[in-house]
Amino acid sequence: MRKQGRELRRHERKWGILLALPGILGYFLWVLGPTVVAVFMSFTDWSLASSPNWIGQQNYANLFNDFIFKKSLFVTFYYAIGSVVATLVVSFFWALMLNVELPGRSLFRTFFFIPSITPAVAVAMVWLTLYHPQFGLLNHILKSIGLPALQWIYDEKQVIPAFIVMSTWTIGYTITIFLAGLQGIPEYLYEAAMLDGATWWHKLRHVTIPMITPTIFFNLLMGIIGALQGGFTQAYIMTSGGPNYASMFYTYYIFLTAFQYGKMGYACALSVIMFIITIFLTVLVFRTSRYWVHYEAM
Repeated sequence: MRKQGRELRRHERKWGILLALPGILGYFLWVLGPTVVAVFMSFTDWSLASSPNWIGQQNYANLFNDFIFKKSLFVTFYYAIGSVVATLVVSFFWALMLNVELPGRSLFRTFFFIPSITPAVAVAMVWLTLYHPQFGLLNHILKSIGLPALQWIYDEKQVIPAFIVMSTWTIGYTITIFLAGLQGIPEYLYEAAMLDGATWWHKLRHVTIPMITPTIFFNLLMGIIGALQGGFTQAYIMTSGGPNYASMFYTYYIFLTAFQYGKMGYACALSVIMFIITIFLTVLVFRTSRYWVHYEAM
């Protein structure tokens, strides 16, 4: 029996490794491998038409004198902070609404999720029409209620707030995760709060939000990573990084540096910097989560 057990475990281990092998190979080929190559290439002067030339830390030294690099960092962090906060607040609000027993609730859930599966290019084209200064629907609504029309993405000060508003359009996944977290809260906690005379605000503050902090933590982390890597489609299709570099997102600048300016080594250095920033913020969120995320057993 003992020998048969060892044979069974060996057989299961062999099949486990075999079935996991595609994922492992994919990780090394498409994630870890390109990352290592990008780090190496960041120390070279390399264009697509020539061989890499080792220049050491020169690319990183040039970043300190690169105005567009600094501008793109500011734009990306500005957008990331605004979009993450807006997405979390709006998603949590709609998740609360969709968690209520109402007729046609499934239809509303589908309605809110559809924009998230719409191609990003199609979404950008729709919002490009909505933001048109003369013929856009949003300015038509503003005029109809007596408010002045806005320039939206065509104004240096309004373009990032406009993109932040746009980011709340594709929040179906975030709403779904919040909804799952809300449905996992035990009903007896609300019943106990009602017996103590708690209002809806007290239940929201002292029951719902503390119990859903693990979900908030997950959405916050995914939102930060996504926002730092986002903005490319909007900049590429809607603004070309303008006006006056006001929407020069970091990812779009990497694209321009690599494929328009032909500075692949410098683009790799830009990518490494963003990778380090993302890792740092991820670790920071994990370290601070111990003070506000509650994992009490339900």
